[in-house]
Amino acid sequence: MKQEINVDEIFSASWDESPVSIVLDVDTAGKSGHESCLPLITHPKLIGALHLENTLTPHVFAQARIPVLKQLASQAAIAPENARLCADLQQESSERKRAEQALRQSEQRFRDYVATASDWLWETGPDHLFTYISEQLSAFGIDPGELIGKRRFDAASDQETETQKWREHMAALELHEPFRNFEYTCRDRAGHQRYLRVNGRPVFAADGRFMGYRGTATDLTHQHEVEERLRQCQKMDAIGHLTGGVAHDFNNVLTVITGTIEILSEGVADRPQLAAIAQLIDDAATRGAEITSQLLALARRQPLAPREIEVNDLLTETARLLKPTLGEHIELKLALAEDGSFALADSSLLSAAVINLVVNARDAMPGGGTVTLETANVTVDEAKASACSAVNPGAFVMISVSDTGEGIPADIRDRVFEPFFTTKAIGRGTGLGLSMVYGFAKRSGGMVKIESEQGRGTAIKLYLPRAEGSAPVKATPARAYAPAPAHETILIVEDDPLVRGYVIAQLGSMGFQTLSCADGPTALALVDQGTTFDLLFTDVIMPGGMNGLQLAEAVFKRRPGVRVLYTSGYSESAIAHGSQLDSDVVLLRKPYRKSDLSRKIREVMHS
Repeated sequence: MKQEINVDEIFSASWDESPVSIVLDVDTAGKSGHESCLPLITHPKLIGALHLENTLTPHVFAQARIPVLKQLASQAAIAPENARLCADLQQESSERKRAEQALRQSEQRFRDYVATASDWLWETGPDHLFTYISEQLSAFGIDPGELIGKRRFDAASDQETETQKWREHMAALELHEPFRNFEYTCRDRAGHQRYLRVNGRPVFAADGRFMGYRGTATDLTHQHEVEERLRQCQKMDAIGHLTGGVAHDFNNVLTVITGTIEILSEGVADRPQLAAIAQLIDDAATRGAEITSQLLALARRQPLAPREIEVNDLLTETARLLKPTLGEHIELKLALAEDGSFALADSSLLSAAVINLVVNARDAMPGGGTVTLETANVTVDEAKASACSAVNPGAFVMISVSDTGEGIPADIRDRVFEPFFTTKAIGRGTGLGLSMVYGFAKRSGGMVKIESEQGRGTAIKLYLPRAEGSAPVKATPARAYAPAPAHETILIVEDDPLVRGYVIAQLGSMGFQTLSCADGPTALALVDQGTTFDLLFTDVIMPGGMNGLQLAEAVFKRRPGVRVLYTSGYSESAIAHGSQLDSDVVLLRKPYRKSDLSRKIREVMHS
């Protein structure tokens, strides 16, 4: 059978119905040959034609071979689609592997974040019970496993004291609202209070069902402690400013009282009843001076005269003096550092602080007990200083006064250094003893810490800057100055009229000539007028825009070599730098007696 091949018919045919294969067995171009042309169809689309040619075997493409040729065309037609599907499958497989690898990396990244984060992660179910808490919580002394199945409210320690806060928080959870910076407290395994802050957001399923919350939590305990210490320091400083001003004015009054009572005592020495009254007033004035001294120590307005002190020697001598006054029911022990303890401090104020602490320890043991004085050389590094926030790094001498009393309740332990706060019975203390110790320690560049446990006693530790210990200055007894005939002239500059009048009277009774002014500018005008005098006796803090030091400097420029004696109820930075008096400054602290005034004047005159 011979038929021409019409390929155009193949591509123009409609293949909406079952396709028709065209099979041809012809001679072409005068040559003997056998050809067949079949459409390649992926229903209903024609994608090409299969052309077969055989020049060797006649009638190879006969009608009887049509089923075989159709099968061949069918396989040829789907081969490209199979290849495409295979390529798509391979690409899908590669993409799935990449997605699985990305998922594994994401999960590992999440685990790394969880393992290294300082915060911890948590989840709750729709009933707000914890279903997951990361292990970071263990670092803060809380077992995550103990919280699973509980609500946040159940583990809080402030749910009874801050009911309104918790009521609002639980209401927000029921409304499925996100929240941030919710703070509350709980207890760790040791029973210590921890301060926590949590953030959370609700989780919903694809169908909108509420699934619970996820969030993070942070431990704020260290931050809270630092802030609390800062607030305590600020409060103590504020109280110090107030008490310092009160003590300054009170010292002016006491100066007049303590001085004039001496005159009265001399006048009634032969009248026992009046002499007893005068002595009573004198004792009261002395007590008032002690209280103002404590207030000034608290306010850190006392100029210090720090020297290198062998603390072990000072405590040994203090213990020797205290033993008779403590009573037989109190045992006083010493546990002193074997390598010596040299501190840089004001020896008189340190002695007063130690005595104060020992007396407090005695009062804490009415039934008897043991007071231990201990010294040690310690070093505060950067980490400890940062944690304490109350002292700079460095070397310190630690002086501990401990007792075996009942201890101090935890709820008032942080208040014991507050002025006028006391646990003693009415009339048995002013509440200024520990405040004085606190002020002295801070003023000396150190710190004071308290350790107490109910039923086991209290230890108060005083830290003072350590000295080299090469050449400690030994305290020498003060020489007694007997009144001597005087003819020098003294220029008195004092703003308080009562004190000014008292000083004029006292100096006059000693034989001195006096000139007096109420402020620095007036005194300087007298100097410019050529007024002669031998000693400038000036208060430190005065009105008129010029303090005592500024006045002295102005007088020095006009009259080099003039002698100056300062007096003050308290000192600011005018004459004390870094809590230390300038080396060329001689200060008479208020309140003072006639003998003190006479001795200081002679000390300056003959220096």
